[in-house]
Amino acid sequence: MDTSFSNDYGEARARFLDAARSAGAVVSSFRLDQPGPEALPEAVAALHVHALNPYGFAWLRRTNETNVDINRNWVDFTKALPTNARYDELSQDLCPADWSEASQAQTGARIAAWIKRQGPDGAAIYQQAVSGGQWNHPRGLFYGGSEMSWSRKTLTAILTSKLDLAERVCLLDFHTGLGPYGYAEPIIGFRRDTPEFARTRSWIGAGAKSLHGDGSVSSEITGDSLSAVPALLTHAAADVVALECGIRPVNEVASALRADAWLHAYGDPLSPEGRRIQRQMREAFHSDDLMWQGMALGQGLAACQAALGELRRFAANERGG
Repeated sequence: MDTSFSNDYGEARARFLDAARSAGAVVSSFRLDQPGPEALPEAVAALHVHALNPYGFAWLRRTNETNVDINRNWVDFTKALPTNARYDELSQDLCPADWSEASQAQTGARIAAWIKRQGPDGAAIYQQAVSGGQWNHPRGLFYGGSEMSWSRKTLTAILTSKLDLAERVCLLDFHTGLGPYGYAEPIIGFRRDTPEFARTRSWIGAGAKSLHGDGSVSSEITGDSLSAVPALLTHAAADVVALECGIRPVNEVASALRADAWLHAYGDPLSPEGRRIQRQMREAFHSDDLMWQGMALGQGLAACQAALGELRRFAANERGG
């Protein structure tokens, strides 16, 4: 709902500046040398990284300019790449060259039959096979690439340069697409039986799940940044948490991803069909519903406050009080 009123100072200032620029006004700013209510204590800093995958962001895709899923790209490319035999079995039906209604019906039926053959856990096996990561099908889903992506290199450079003096790091990575509507599940990259998992859960909350065999809404991923980033910051005690906020049922998300893969491999993104598929992708990973937005925002802010609380405690202990 459009309103002339703002929720806080930050929003009000931003809207005022936008309106002034739109009107062609000359703006002068006068800085007050006092902190606002969100001031960080001494020895605590916040680092925000936005639009790490600008190409995908612009084209409403999860993947980058070469169809690489950034969150499957964190593998060691100097060694033999991981294999995913189940994805290999499904690859032709997941990403067919023909995306007609008849083809969608035929490939969908074959996928359903494949799931049924896996037994009572077929749906979970299918999700793991498709989204766990694969490195053999460059046009396919959740493709991890053949080399380090620009996004991986850029994030590595940011973290290693900006956090080179940090002793304690709490990193939050915001995701959408999986899980119950509006619930942001905290997912930790460490295994549940490790001290690092216990340390991370102590500040993010008892509802957190491990990415590895803990019943998370996410499959057990290979090549994810969640597990890889702490190794970049060996000088610090680094915790990484993904918040995965659900929107649409998982089968609708999967259909949108299949359509998107076909579009950029065989179709025309600027065609009417392309625009329709882009809307489908947006609806799978974002909601215009104000209730969903409030839930996502509220849980995100709560996670940020939890991380800041942990950093404040660490800084206070380091100062001896």
